[in-house]
Amino acid sequence: MEAILEKNALFEAEIDGLTSQAQGVCRWAGRAVFVPRALPGERWLVRVVKVTKTAVYGRGEQLLSPSPARTEPACPVYGKCGGCDALHMDYEAELRFKLGRVNDALRRIGGLDIRAERIIGADSQEGYRNKAIYNFAPGPVCGFYRPRSHEVIQTARCRLQPEAFDRAAGALLGWMRENAVPAYDETTGRGLIRHLYMRGTSEDLAACIVAAGPVDDGAVQALRRACPQLTGVLLCENSRPGNVVLDGPVRTLWGRATVTERLCGARFSLSPLTFFQVNTAQAERLYALAGAYARPAGKAVLDLYCGAGTIGLSVARDAARLIGSDIVPSAVENARANARRNGVDGARYICGDASHVAASLAAEGLRPDVIITDPPRKGMDEPVLAAIAAMGPERLVYVSCDPATLARDLKRLSALGYAPQACAAVDMFPRTCHVETCVLLSKLKVEHYIEVDLDLDELDLTSAETKASYREIKEYVQEHFGLSVSNLYIAQVKRKYGIIERENYNLPKSDDVRQPQCPKEKEAAIVEALRHFKMITEERK
Repeated sequence: MEAILEKNALFEAEIDGLTSQAQGVCRWAGRAVFVPRALPGERWLVRVVKVTKTAVYGRGEQLLSPSPARTEPACPVYGKCGGCDALHMDYEAELRFKLGRVNDALRRIGGLDIRAERIIGADSQEGYRNKAIYNFAPGPVCGFYRPRSHEVIQTARCRLQPEAFDRAAGALLGWMRENAVPAYDETTGRGLIRHLYMRGTSEDLAACIVAAGPVDDGAVQALRRACPQLTGVLLCENSRPGNVVLDGPVRTLWGRATVTERLCGARFSLSPLTFFQVNTAQAERLYALAGAYARPAGKAVLDLYCGAGTIGLSVARDAARLIGSDIVPSAVENARANARRNGVDGARYICGDASHVAASLAAEGLRPDVIITDPPRKGMDEPVLAAIAAMGPERLVYVSCDPATLARDLKRLSALGYAPQACAAVDMFPRTCHVETCVLLSKLKVEHYIEVDLDLDELDLTSAETKASYREIKEYVQEHFGLSVSNLYIAQVKRKYGIIERENYNLPKSDDVRQPQCPKEKEAAIVEALRHFKMITEERK
């Protein structure tokens, strides 16, 4: 009997995949059915709850065969609150899911061969956030939104937040109830308290009340009693309809307007609107990876979407020159102050849209050796990508919080002459479906030069070549001379010194194309490496 695809239909199926939002996927009646909180390899009794032209949604009625990766969520509102997505799976399964999400986007959206071979997991999956937004609704109630809605799910304790954040939110809610202060009602535009925006650490913590009008000192005192470690209480007066939280003037009610964070051995002062990674411990690992990709030693570095300057300043000690840009004025001011605070003299910060800033710098003739970009979730607009390519950096390091827009931008950059060379994921947001990715791209020379950088280690090499691989020669040159050399340059020097290469190695495919010749400085470094590995002697100079 043919299965009928309709609402309330009941069927058994095995889950064979996960969506980017960590929903299980099974097949029934020739269609994919999405089942929340189901894991690959599990067998479920599923009820169809919605059928559209593009998708079928189900609900797991009974778990018939659980996955070994399944865990019991400790949160009483898991599945109702939209904050977490992965509490029903163990952490190893979560990391596999996130790495697969990145690689699926690179292949399916970007059409790229590059893969993220690893994901850097977090040591702690609880209490890691240094920023949170608590929402208030008539009742009053306080908590986080239900998925894909603005219904507030009452939440007394969120395991992703430091305990002090929850105490502050509870204190503000208690003050509202004791004094009959109404929460803002999105449907009528009436009421006062909309959100509580928490930022910082247990050592330096600020609370920003978002309200449709002024609040009295009682709210400030309630917050200070609940959280003695508070260093500042702010007010953002936001009476505008819409979803933007900090949409209005921000003023200090008590204490300081900024908080200080420590990252990668540096200290950063942050205003409420300034971007800063929400997981400080994982941000240090992400920035260390970005620095390893950038190799900024002696280079001019451009830091696009710089925020408070964190990622650029983390590599500034090695760089010859640092320029940063951001569209948020307070972020740029923070970045300038942070550069001074951390002894980075000569750093230049520009306020403006990334596309205009990049185009302006290109027009100035700026040719940065390295560009590091950490754009918002929407990725980069085509004018930004074009301006980056016009500046012609040797290396481009792209940090992204969205695999889909990352893959899209990498595809566009490939068309502009930049190919991804290395990629790794970082779990910045444990217990959610979100993942951070860091990619290294390098410039392909396609107009007058062809530079081929093959891995020759497994080719048929002469006996002289077996004394050191191309990788070992590269590492020696980088360590002792701070220079990056290609396999092509190594091959040219080897031929010059009588070390025979394969006859057809790196021959141009057209008479109109010539290969770049190894610069004298790099040739001298390669020669020293060949001497070190006893592949040439003084007599062969």
